[in-house]
Amino acid sequence: MELRYFMPTRVLLGKGIITKSYNRLKTFGDKAFIITGRNSSRKNGSLNDVIKALELANIDYVIFDEVEENPSLETVEKAAKKGIDEKVEFLIGIGGGSPIDAAKAIGVMIKNPHLNRDTLITTEKLESIDLIAVPTTSGTGTETTHFSIVTDHKNKTKKNLGQETFAKLALLDPSYTEGMGLNTTISTAIDALSHIVEGYLNVNANIVTDALVEKSLKLWGECISSLLSGEINYEVREKLMISSMMAGIIIAQTGTSLPHGMGYPLTYFKDIPHGLANGCLYKEYLNVFKERDRVENIHKLMGLSSHKELEEILEKLIKVEINITKNEIEEYSKAMIENKAKLKNHTEAITYEEIYNIYFNSLIK
Repeated sequence: MELRYFMPTRVLLGKGIITKSYNRLKTFGDKAFIITGRNSSRKNGSLNDVIKALELANIDYVIFDEVEENPSLETVEKAAKKGIDEKVEFLIGIGGGSPIDAAKAIGVMIKNPHLNRDTLITTEKLESIDLIAVPTTSGTGTETTHFSIVTDHKNKTKKNLGQETFAKLALLDPSYTEGMGLNTTISTAIDALSHIVEGYLNVNANIVTDALVEKSLKLWGECISSLLSGEINYEVREKLMISSMMAGIIIAQTGTSLPHGMGYPLTYFKDIPHGLANGCLYKEYLNVFKERDRVENIHKLMGLSSHKELEEILEKLIKVEINITKNEIEEYSKAMIENKAKLKNHTEAITYEEIYNIYFNSLIK
């Protein structure tokens, strides 16, 4: 057996964890750069708690609060210039996947000020200034991955930065998700589920990731009735945040697979939220596997009676309305069959026709 496992992020979880951990912030430097979106971190109290912790630690800070959903290279460049001008020493990314992913890319640009939006994505190995991640959704798991997904408008797609941009510290407080609407809660939960499943049905899966899959699927399964009813209490939100964090650890080892690559154009061109863009393909994705042992084990790990029950639950949770043509599906399928980074993680050989049928049967038929 060969085993490779690397997880450099310290994770702390609990109510009020940010202000309780203010002393830890002192080790990161004297000036923080807070990266967040325009509204949500103010509404859920996370930004206020971060500021309070920084003030308790006597750390200066500046804020960049212009990160949009699916952050663009232009936004990353703008923020990095501000960080360089302000001579910040470390980053705190607050929010869902977008602000934290953006913070990772911003950190690389600050550490390497010769870069710009056109040269940031490179095969050259680059370092970043230190990052603290404060997730306020339970979906991307970006707090425990090295991935940083940014939008490249020039090439009309989303891309992974391709650097080892792990957060040094992740501070998880499920209470920040309590004001999140049901649709967002479901979409982000489906995103976490897609990470778990794609990490399980993956050529890079190993004994450690399988152990994480077993526990995270069990936790996710315990949340199903609440997601279906819309009655989601703190305990459920805590389970969703833990399963999302664990899912991040899984894909940090394995990478993602077909649904993520296939979902990107649905998000970019059709404005479907990332979790739902993956999830709407899942019934057909799972049915494409010829070797069924692992596929059939998923519902068991979730505490369900059958694969059919899993399909029924996904159909109830995932509601996607989309106008899409056969020509568009052909374009997306051609792009996917050329996406070697995602195809190499899939456990079986797959054809263009099979990819086309996943799209077609999920979105049209």
